[in-house]
Amino acid sequence: MIKQSFIALCAGVLTLFSAGLFAAREEHRFQVSVDIPTLGFYVIPAETDWIHRAQILPWNVSTKTLGGVRKHFDVRHDTSAIEARLDSEPYLSNGRDEQNIYLRVSFAGTVLTHATPRQVLSAEQARAGGRYVLDIQPIVPAGGYKPGNYYGNVHLIFNAAAP
Repeated sequence: MIKQSFIALCAGVLTLFSAGLFAAREEHRFQVSVDIPTLGFYVIPAETDWIHRAQILPWNVSTKTLGGVRKHFDVRHDTSAIEARLDSEPYLSNGRDEQNIYLRVSFAGTVLTHATPRQVLSAEQARAGGRYVLDIQPIVPAGGYKPGNYYGNVHLIFNAAAP
């Protein structure tokens, strides 16, 4: 009887210690951030989940055409018009300069260049604030689209125009 009690006690102690060996554990770590704009001037994406991700232009296999990207921005400025420009010429590249796909970038209906800033909102529109469209469309190359993997960047700069 004592021998059976001792075996039962040992089995119970082993069960308690082995429970820690079989315990499941999961950990998740992620970054959290916020960009709180000044109320006097802001140009921020209306949908915040796309701005830091690569935007894939849709390729239509049947028509052999390349689609663009349209995104909305919430914009406001208290004292003057808003200007925008591109930091560099926007294009998609596969590593061969002769096959680059150049992009036409417009904001609020105004086509942007990398040479000089262009007014995209008047002072009245900026004071009222609103939601405006960023439109990025590919320009068909002279020889048409060539197969390959293309990558590029669009770098927009928004400024408050001098009053």
